[in-house]
Amino acid sequence: MHKITIAIDGYSSTGKSTVAKQLADWLEYVYIDTGAMYRAVTLYAMENGFISEEKFDKKALIKKLSEIHLEFKKSSPTAKAEIFLNGKNVESEIRTLDVSEFVSPIATVSEVRKKLVEQQQRMGSEKGVVMDGRDIGTIVLPKAELKIFMNASAEQRAKRRYDELTERGDQVTFKDVLKNVQERDHIDTTRKDSPLRKADDAIEIDNSEMNLEDQFHIILQLAKDRIAGRV
Repeated sequence: MHKITIAIDGYSSTGKSTVAKQLADWLEYVYIDTGAMYRAVTLYAMENGFISEEKFDKKALIKKLSEIHLEFKKSSPTAKAEIFLNGKNVESEIRTLDVSEFVSPIATVSEVRKKLVEQQQRMGSEKGVVMDGRDIGTIVLPKAELKIFMNASAEQRAKRRYDELTERGDQVTFKDVLKNVQERDHIDTTRKDSPLRKADDAIEIDNSEMNLEDQFHIILQLAKDRIAGRV
């Protein structure tokens, strides 16, 4: 079967990763979670004291970038790929609100973006890939055959994130989660290097009032049409 490359961009907590995983599973494509890569670098920066509420030592982080090794591994053929930072599985650690607080500032560092974009482009060089993030359709995979841009209201996205965190047992308030979502939106859309924006040829999907099943079937049909050459 003819294979394509699929780029899914959008704001935080729009369900990019969820639908990208579903799509990759259904199509038997490789899924690459670029957000997890930035979160892993953020975790490394936090663990090494490069970033905190009081400071952000960009120079120290840049000097250590060559020592950051990221890879995705599956524990079994049917399991989802999880991210490893320097040989350690950090899939759970990178999903905390603490990491979320600092991931956007880390992502504004040009040297970090350059390192990760190069890795992502290598991963996406083969067809049969679904990749999600902030700049996939605009910077990482500008020639992707299908580009999706996902959007939803900040309040709806904060509610989803709040539910996810509290269900996991994290002690957070909706107010703090909403503040984090709004701050990330501002940083992601105004940064100088690869700001979040919709690619000219991307299809925008606002899922504020859409459930996961409906969203998946809409995007799956778009993918089927591209694969069949109907669009």
